[in-house]
Amino acid sequence: MKLVSKFAPLTLAIVVCFGAPLPAAVAKSPAGSTGMVSAANPMAVEAGLKVLRAGGSAVDAAVAVQAMLGLVEPQSSGLGGGAFLTYYDARTMKVTAYNGRETAPMAAGPQLFYGDDGKPLGKGAAILTGRSTGVPGAVAMLSLAQSQHGKLAWKDLFGEAERLADGGFPAPRRMAAAASSRAGQAATADAIAYFTKPDGTKIQAGDTVGNPAYAATVRKIAAEGPKALLEGPIAEAIVAKVREGAMPGSLTLADLKAYRPKAEPGLCRPYRAYIVCVPGAPSGGPAVLQGLGILQNTAINKHPNDVEGWYLFSQASRLMYADRDRYIGDPDFVDVPTEGLLDAAYVAERAKLIGPNANPTPVPPGKPRGAGVRAPDQTREPAGTTHFVVVDKWGNAVSMTTTVESVFGSGRMVGGFFLNNQLTDFSFTPMDRDGAPMANAVGPGKRPRSSMAPAIVLDRKNRFVAAVGSPGGPSIIAYNLKALVGLLDWKLPMQEAIALPNLIAGGSFYAAETTKFSPELTTGLEARGVKMSSGFGAEGSGLHGVEVTPNGLRGGADPRREGVAKAP
Repeated sequence: MKLVSKFAPLTLAIVVCFGAPLPAAVAKSPAGSTGMVSAANPMAVEAGLKVLRAGGSAVDAAVAVQAMLGLVEPQSSGLGGGAFLTYYDARTMKVTAYNGRETAPMAAGPQLFYGDDGKPLGKGAAILTGRSTGVPGAVAMLSLAQSQHGKLAWKDLFGEAERLADGGFPAPRRMAAAASSRAGQAATADAIAYFTKPDGTKIQAGDTVGNPAYAATVRKIAAEGPKALLEGPIAEAIVAKVREGAMPGSLTLADLKAYRPKAEPGLCRPYRAYIVCVPGAPSGGPAVLQGLGILQNTAINKHPNDVEGWYLFSQASRLMYADRDRYIGDPDFVDVPTEGLLDAAYVAERAKLIGPNANPTPVPPGKPRGAGVRAPDQTREPAGTTHFVVVDKWGNAVSMTTTVESVFGSGRMVGGFFLNNQLTDFSFTPMDRDGAPMANAVGPGKRPRSSMAPAIVLDRKNRFVAAVGSPGGPSIIAYNLKALVGLLDWKLPMQEAIALPNLIAGGSFYAAETTKFSPELTTGLEARGVKMSSGFGAEGSGLHGVEVTPNGLRGGADPRREGVAKAP
């Protein structure tokens, strides 16, 4: 396995042009507070806080946050995308995982992304086709969660997004930078029309942007629920839009109408004194839990932010990615050996593969109980995602990762929002030369594999401890693992755990924020065979989280983005 091949090359330019990191944004709230919101844009945070102040629940606020992010951070998520949401119910002390991942059209076949020459398309070309768009699931998923855990009326959760879409808002730095990036989606007719000013220049940070079409869409969603997107005029416009161009998609009105989000108990496993809960496959949750399981068999907790600690982290990451890339897919279509991957004896055996120095050759996947014959994965995941956390005054918590896949999704707009390109998260080739199937091959009605892994941490009495998650394409799993290690093993405050340098290890490649590692760490890791490189092309992290402290809630927002964590 060579993980480096899965980091989409186009994202490197996006990272560079999105600008320099912003100052860290930390928030505290007193014990017994009215909650907290941590998200990637202050306008989205304020929309969530307004709902909390009005007596709304964490899920109510999540609806408002997503509606606003779709307006002010359309390069990352939106109404036309999908999401995973992990929810903690303070009354029952139970965790529920909601799956709003997009689905492939029923007409989608295993060679969905093959060209006329009988060969797989290039990733960039595939993203821009109508074939890249799956049935959007984020709104339907939020509707399901809100129907079960909301306190306010659904229709009252979209007011801030509607107001700013109609009246205008200052263009955020990251949105403006993405609009001028070299990504192909920024050059589509729809993106150019939206982001170009009357004088013919692209919008700049701070310019006032209006989106009356988006305002009309959220008004319709507020009145009708997800049916507004999945049936009727907007659904018809989605189908028409994906059928434009030389390689039209096969999405139908029947595909949209048939979409159903999923809810199931969170996938939870003990980690030292804690319990960590995530969504199950096809999310990145099982991989995060496996990474923790491997690390539980090491002394990483005794090596905070030192050479040994980072070495152990890097080697556990390699093992985690090797298994994840081979075995994880949509469990409705393929047998995913989740129990085998997380079995205590299995992860202990995997941990024994961590020697005193890194093996220069790629780490092979293991053979967990229940694993069938799977071909080496050929998926390449681009990155255009966001994460937020909400905790309400009752102690309920939402950890939600939401996406349109690549920057501005497919670059095609309907009703003021971008359509996802989520189907390019499937493997473009369905099997290897010997006919062994790939777990993440395209299939009709199938959900593509995801790296999204919104996490909730409990203590051993099922009391809420923290929630955290990140965007970042395939790097999400490593970003989340890093934050959890920093928080739970190295006992850092949430903000400091988030701000730790990023290191993504897979195969024989170590991608890292090299300038954030001290010379001592860099030299020490190189002596152990971990030579870090900064030129890996992965999207930077956007970690956001909230933790419980003796003095109340404490939040953190990734300094690499422009978010904040605030209490009402």
